[in-house]
Amino acid sequence: MIKFILDPKGGTPYYRQIIDQIRFGIASGNLSAGEQLPTVRSLAVELKVNLNTVAKAYKELEIQNILETYQGTGTFINKSEISISDKERMNKMQEICREFMTIAYTYGFTNDDIIQELQKPK
Repeated sequence: MIKFILDPKGGTPYYRQIIDQIRFGIASGNLSAGEQLPTVRSLAVELKVNLNTVAKAYKELEIQNILETYQGTGTFINKSEISISDKERMNKMQEICREFMTIAYTYGFTNDDIIQELQKPK
């Protein structure tokens, strides 16, 4: 199961962020076919968003045949294969880096500070 995180400053609508996180979760193997997702209500409460936001994301993924919802049982990852193009992956990486750099610069860190921190062993 993945931990959903929404970015209110990113400019991307919340429903789109949920869709992207599910798609990337499947493509990366963090979500697998047959795995049950949280209910619309529970995910909306967890993320502190309107029920319709989560319902819209789930519905769009159902239309794309990525999710299946069974009345009274729940919403599950479909057995479809999802691949994320290299271009889409790089666009996402650039978006993450831009956001990260903006925050780091706001706190006064330089490029050298950031590079040194990223190069430290984990």
